This record gives sequence, C-alpha cells and structure tokens, in this order.
Amino acid sequence: MKFPQALKVQEVVDLFGLSFVGEAAQAITGINEIHMVEEGDITFVDHPKYYDKVLRSAATTIIINKTVECPAGKSLIFADDPFSVYVGLVKRYRGFEPASLLVSESALIGEGTVIQPGAFVGNHVVIGKNCLIHANASIYDYSVLGDNVIVHSGSVIGGDAFYYKRRPDFYDKLESCGRVVLADNVEIGALCTIDKGVSGDTYIGQGTKFDNHVQIGHDTTIGKNCLIGCASIIAGVTCLEDDVILWGRVAIQKDLVIGKGAVILATSAVDKNLEGGKTYWGAPVQEVRKAWRDMAYSRRLDEVFKKLGL
Repeated sequence: MKFPQALKVQEVVDLFGLSFVGEAAQAITGINEIHMVEEGDITFVDHPKYYDKVLRSAATTIIINKTVECPAGKSLIFADDPFSVYVGLVKRYRGFEPASLLVSESALIGEGTVIQPGAFVGNHVVIGKNCLIHANASIYDYSVLGDNVIVHSGSVIGGDAFYYKRRPDFYDKLESCGRVVLADNVEIGALCTIDKGVSGDTYIGQGTKFDNHVQIGHDTTIGKNCLIGCASIIAGVTCLEDDVILWGRVAIQKDLVIGKGAVILATSAVDKNLEGGKTYWGAPVQEVRKAWRDMAYSRRLDEVFKKLGL
C-alpha cells in the first residue's frame, strides 16, 4: 500500500513513542509485508527466523524488536511489539471507512456498467466500462475491476486476509490494506469470495472465469484465461500461471506455483508446485497417468494377498 503522502521516520517514531537509528527525515512512501516490499516501504519483523531476510530486503524502514546494526541506507525503528506498530499504521492510514450508500460516491464507475439493485460498491472502488454487478454482490473498498467484468450475486470481492498472530490468549488480527484487482473480461460466479492482499494485490488475470463457490486467499495471482471450477479453494500467496484449469472441488495449499496450462481434475488436493502442460489428479495430487495406474494396482491387492495366503 502506498501512503497518500510520504511520511518521515521521525513522524512514525513520535506517533508511537519509539526509538530509532538512521535518518529522521528519511521518506516512507508505502507500507508492506516482507514478501511485497519495495524501496521506500516500511515493514516489520518480530521473529529471529526472518531478521536477516528483512534486513536484506528492499524495505527502507524496518520496525524490529531486536537491537542490531543498521544496514546502509535504511532506518531501524525499535519496538517491543513490531506487529502492533504495523497494525497501528494500517489502521491510521487505511482504517475501516463506514459506508452510507449502496454505491459509494467515491467509487468511479465506467460508461455502460450496470449495477443491479442491492449490490454494494464500497469506497474508492474503480470499475471499468461495460461491467455487470449482479444483485447482492459486494465490492469492498479500493477494489479495482477492469472492463467487461461480470460479478454474480452473493460474491464478495475484497474481504480481509485470513491472517492472525497467535497471542497467549487470543488471535491478533493483521489488518489488511491491500486490494483485489480483476482484469478485463473476468467473470466471477455466484457466492465466490476473493480476499484482498495483506498489503499488496490479489490479482485475477484477463479472461479468467470462475464457477460458483470459489475461495481465493490473499495475495494470490491468477493468470490469463484460467478456468476455476465450482467449490475450488486456493490458499494465499499462490500463483496460477496462464491457461490453468481447475475442475470442481480442487484445493491448493499456500505459497505454490501451478505452471502454465496445467489441468487439475476434480476433488484433487495440491501440496506442491506443479509443472505446466500436464494433467493431475488425486489427494495428494499426482500426474494423472501415474495416479490411475496406482489406483488400478491397488484394486488388485486382494487378489495378490489371496495368492500369497495372507
């Protein structure tokens, strides 16, 4: 997420009463989680596993809970609970903004777009030309829809990321400040849910089509001309390259890459990266010819056991 206006390190330090090393006047242009950071961003780290990764990242300002040497060109802000400081910044600069109308006055709606009665279009949404938003669909704040997009009834575009920090007695919510972006000619079926990025974009590529009851996790990228079957579930930070087909009830684990042109048959469960141009099936998924061969062998086990007297 980019800030409306650049902040200075000193502003953040003063806001939360913290100490720092680095340049007080250094500009902070955005806020991002570690896997999305760019130069000018502020991010946080609160676990030793990620200290080195964050300190070597593109982030210019880092909120950290350990005293370490400051890398050249960066500023470090020291906090006992960096997570809470990060969440505090998100709430301050992109906190929840209540709606007063079904279609927000701040939304930009393209020529020829039809918004059916009962649909909700939130604050700062951008919708392109010749789109169709059916009754009772919800387009949350800051979502972006290209031209010729169709969203069917009951779908929610831009819900919060399912992302929490475990505290001793509760789960602490990492507030989302990212977006959902639907490119041109995307069609979203009924009762689908697409979560926005934690701090970046969840992206659905040009010409991709969803059946009903599809769930897409935060920061997932889906390429061009994909087909996603009914009741499929794709966890966060996953990448589907162009021309991927998922048939019904496919489940895909987080942080995976599904290669261009891969086809995953119905009811499969994916727990690893998959090469493109192949067809897969099973739970866990395998290339379909091997999966069917293994199934054929398993059906003959009784016969084999009888011959062995087992």
